[in-house]
Amino acid sequence: MKLSVRAVLLVLPLATSLAGQTPRDTVALNPVVVTATRVPTPASAVPVAVTVLRGSDLVASGIHTVFEALREVPGAVVVQTGSFGGQASLFLRGGQSNYVKVLVDGVPVNQPGGSFDFANLTTDNVERIEVVRGPVSVLYGSDAVTGVVQIFTRHPTGAARTELSAHAGGGTYGTASWDAESMGGTETASYSLSVSRFTSDGMYAFNNEYRNAVFSGLVRVAAGDGTDAVLSLRYHDNTYRFPTDGNGNPVDHNQFSFESGPTVAFDIGHAFTRRFDARLLLAANETDGGFDNRPDSAADSTLFRNLDNLRRLSADLRANLHLPSGTVLTAGAAVEQERDRSFNVCSSSFGDCTTPPIDSSRWNGAFYAQAVTALLDGVDLTTGVRLEDNQRFGTYATYRVGVAYRLPGGTRVRATAGNAFREPSFFENYSTGFTTGNPYLKPEHSRSWEVGLEQSLAAGRASLSATFFDQRFLDMIDYNPNVPAGSPNYANVAAAIANGVELGARCALIGPVWAAASYTYLHTDVTNPGFDSTSGALLAPGQPFVRRPKHSGRLDVGYGLTGRGTVSLAATYVGERLDRIFPPFPAPPVRVPLPSYVRVDGAAQLDVVPPRHGALGLALSVRVENLLDHAYEEVKNFPARRRTVFVGGELRFGRP
Repeated sequence: MKLSVRAVLLVLPLATSLAGQTPRDTVALNPVVVTATRVPTPASAVPVAVTVLRGSDLVASGIHTVFEALREVPGAVVVQTGSFGGQASLFLRGGQSNYVKVLVDGVPVNQPGGSFDFANLTTDNVERIEVVRGPVSVLYGSDAVTGVVQIFTRHPTGAARTELSAHAGGGTYGTASWDAESMGGTETASYSLSVSRFTSDGMYAFNNEYRNAVFSGLVRVAAGDGTDAVLSLRYHDNTYRFPTDGNGNPVDHNQFSFESGPTVAFDIGHAFTRRFDARLLLAANETDGGFDNRPDSAADSTLFRNLDNLRRLSADLRANLHLPSGTVLTAGAAVEQERDRSFNVCSSSFGDCTTPPIDSSRWNGAFYAQAVTALLDGVDLTTGVRLEDNQRFGTYATYRVGVAYRLPGGTRVRATAGNAFREPSFFENYSTGFTTGNPYLKPEHSRSWEVGLEQSLAAGRASLSATFFDQRFLDMIDYNPNVPAGSPNYANVAAAIANGVELGARCALIGPVWAAASYTYLHTDVTNPGFDSTSGALLAPGQPFVRRPKHSGRLDVGYGLTGRGTVSLAATYVGERLDRIFPPFPAPPVRVPLPSYVRVDGAAQLDVVPPRHGALGLALSVRVENLLDHAYEEVKNFPARRRTVFVGGELRFGRP
C-alpha cells in the first residue's frame, strides 16, 4: 500500500471533527420517519421495512459517499466498476438498478425511468438517509418499484448558535479532500452550508483521475402564524477519466465522462388549524453531462462524443387532516415535466455514425390519497391509492395497504402488499439511429408483499427482526437487435420474480459497546425471457438476475468514547453471483461466476481538543477500507480497490 505524501501533509494541520457525535450504544430508538408515509410517523407505526442512516454516524465512520453508506442496508447490493468515480449501481431486494427512486429533500434526481449513478452522491451536509424497501409508487409515482432512497439535508437545531468547521484529508490512490461547513440560526430562521472537493489519481496506471466538487445549502424560516418554508440547494460538478473498455481492459488514454447540475427544493407549509395543514413542494433537477472519447493517436480513427441535458420540474401539493382518533388523512396532487436533450457525434473507419439528436419532453400528472389510521391500541393501518396520468402511456393506478401490530412484550408484527411501476426511459421511447425507440411501450410494473416480525429485548437494549418479501416483475422492457431497419427495438416481453428473507439483530453490549448484524437470502428467477434465449442473455429463461448474490450479510461493532470519539469495525459478506462477459463479435455474451468475498472496514475518530464554550476544537480520524487487502470484483474484470487508507481531520468552532 502506498500512501500519498501530499495526502499525509494535508492532515497535519487539520483533522476530522466528530465532537459530540452520539455513539450507537442503544437500540431503544423509535425515530420519526417521513419517506414511508410522507407525514412524520413513528417507525413503530410504519408497516414497511425502513432503515434510517444518521449523518452523524456516517461522519463517525468516515463514509464519504451515499453508496458506501447503503452497504449497511439489508437487502441492498451496491456494485461499482472499481475506481473512485466508477459507475455505482444499487440493486434493492433483487430488483433492477432502475427500480429505486432517489430523492434529495423530496426532489427526484434519478433519470426518468429510474437509472441513477450513485458514484457522485456524497454525504456532505446530510442529516439522515431514509431507505424504504418495497413498492412506494403510491406516494412517489414512477420508479419506486423496490424502494426509495431519500437524502435529507442537515437542518440546524432550534438553538441560537453557530457552528463552523473545516476539514482536510487524504490517503491511498492519491486521494485528497477538503470541505468546510457552517450552520446556525434560531427557532425563527436557520441555515446550513457546505462546500467540498474530492480528488483521486485512481487505480490504473493512466487516465483514471476523478474530481468531484459539491455545494449544499439549506435555509429554513418559520413564521409565528404556523407557516414555515425551507429552501435547499445542492450542486455537483464532477469529471471521471477511465481507460477501460466494456470488458475492463485498460486501453484508452483520453476517454472521460462528466456531469454537473443543481437540485433545488422549495417546501412551504401552513397549519390552518391544529388539525389541518397543507404543504407545497416545488422541485427542480437539471443535469448536464456526457462522454468524450477522441482518437488516441493519428492511427486511431474512432471518435465518439455524447452530450446530454436532462431536466425534471415538478410541483406537489398535499393536505393533511389529523383526526381526534389519531388518524391522518392525506390527499395530494402532483405534476411533473421531464425533458431530455441529447446529441451523439460518432465517426470511425467505417464512416460517419452520428445519430439524430433526441429533444423530447413529456408530462406526468397524479392524484393520490392515503390514510394512516390507529385502529385499536397498538394497531396501525396504512392504506393508499394513486392514479398516474403519463403523456406517453396513459393512466396507471397503484395501491398499498399495510398493517403494524404492537403486542405486549416488545413484539411487533407487520404486513404490506402493493404494486408499483417504472416508466420507460427517454432512450427506450425516443432513441434513433442504430437503436429505434418504441413510443408505445407500457410501463414495467410489479406486485409485491412482505411480512415482518420484530422483537425488542433487554428493555430496549437489543432487538431482532425478520422480513419475508415476494415480488413479481411484469412487462419488463427488453432490447431486440433482430428487427427490420426503422422498426422499434424495445418491447414489453419479459417477467421475473425476486423473493427472500432479511434477518437483523442489534444490541448494546457492555457500556458503550454496540453490535449489529444482518443477513439476506435472495432468490431471483427470469420467468418470461427477453428476446435472447441463450444462457448468457441478460434476461435468460430460468436464470437469476446478474450481480445479485443469493447470500449476503454484514456485521458492525463499535465502541463509543463518551464525548471523545468512536471506534468501529464493519465486515461485509457478499456471496457468489453471476455476471456476464462479452467475447469478440459475433459470439454471444457468456455468464460467469463472481467468487464470494468478505470486505472488512475500520474507522476511528478522536477529539483531541473538544470544542467547548466557543473555543476551537481539533479532532483526528482514520478510515481503512478493505482492511485485509483482499482481491475481489463487484463487476467482472473490474477489480475493486485494495486496502485503502484515509486519514484526516477537522477544526471545529462552536459559538453559543
